Amino acid sequence: MRKTSIFATALLASVSLSHAALAQTELSMWYHGAGNEVESKLINQIVDDFNASQEDWEVVLESFPQGSYNDSIVAAALAGNLPDIIDVDGPIMPNWAWSGYMQPLPIDESAIADFLPGTKGYWDGKLYSIGLWDAAVALYARESTLEELGLRRPTLDEPWTSDEFMAALKAAKDSGNYKFALDLGMNDQGEWYPYAFAPFLWSYGGGIVDRETYQTAEGVLNGDAGLAFGEWWQSLFTEGYAPGTSEDPADQQRGFIEGDFAFQWNGNWRAVATLDEVDDVVFLPAPDFGEGNKIGGGSWQFGISATSEHADGAAQFIEFALQDEYLAAFSDAIGLIPSTPSAAKMTKNYAEGGPLEAFFALSEEQAVLRPVTPGYVVQSKVFTKTLADIANGADVADTLDAAVDEIDADIEKNSGYGH
Repeated sequence: MRKTSIFATALLASVSLSHAALAQTELSMWYHGAGNEVESKLINQIVDDFNASQEDWEVVLESFPQGSYNDSIVAAALAGNLPDIIDVDGPIMPNWAWSGYMQPLPIDESAIADFLPGTKGYWDGKLYSIGLWDAAVALYARESTLEELGLRRPTLDEPWTSDEFMAALKAAKDSGNYKFALDLGMNDQGEWYPYAFAPFLWSYGGGIVDRETYQTAEGVLNGDAGLAFGEWWQSLFTEGYAPGTSEDPADQQRGFIEGDFAFQWNGNWRAVATLDEVDDVVFLPAPDFGEGNKIGGGSWQFGISATSEHADGAAQFIEFALQDEYLAAFSDAIGLIPSTPSAAKMTKNYAEGGPLEAFFALSEEQAVLRPVTPGYVVQSKVFTKTLADIANGADVADTLDAAVDEIDADIEKNSGYGH
């Protein structure tokens, strides 16, 4: 009798487990971090924790190299086999939403009220994506360099003016102590160019495209402000302040650390490695060229594909991933800016008095999103080529006019991109 009871109990348990397993609905998820061991470990931990936290859904993760990820999404959309959950680079999201790759994100927006502005992906008045982190760019310097050159330390409230910034570069160049006064990372001719350098154009009062209508670049990219920016940009290279487009990537990685550059315009993702080797590094705000000091905002974010039949489960996973403990874990591991003040307090670098605390304030107070339009995917490439050509000596006015013609032709070709 006892043996029968044990057998029956075991059988019932087995059947119960089988039913539980069958009850879990699979959610496919694609991520851009293949090859990054630290990042992959973190995202896998979130997936494992979510899967173990409930019995309705099972997220199955597939990772892709960042360089091929966007192409993989586009190909999957055309083939009709997008995953349920995708991650998307913030400025690309409007194009994917407009193209029908994504659906609005069905989460309670009160849950993201405290998130940094750059982590929220809106298109056409609707939330489509949300990020676990943001990124910011700062001017890297050494305290000893500022003292050596007799320079005022700029602050968010009192950044360097254009004249002060150029005087700082001239002082560094004239000192003879550096190969170059400034490193801009010119070797990285991808999204870095509009992310890192468009804020200089914005500070001059120009832009990549007219943000009131998103129907033309005329007058904003090639107007007086754009021309002034272009002439200044070219002077950085013709006057020998910064290495140009032929810069060796190894120099960009190590140059500031080894003292070859007095200043470096770089992101917070390089800050931890720099702190490890440069005792007196400081992170300074962008200069003000007349219309305020600005940096780019918006990084990778999570969203739901338009074809997903399980948007409720996908949204549940995304909300689960937004917990402060995960935001803090990403920040501690790879130096990214946590999305919320409460998560920042949990980190070793962004808590009050932490070595990267300045980046949170930069992101919160200076960040401006790149043009929020489906046309940005073309505009960013045009802008990158334009800045590279000007840096290499092309005529400023002619090059900007040609860029305007190309951007406007693309907008017309796509019937205004829905604006």
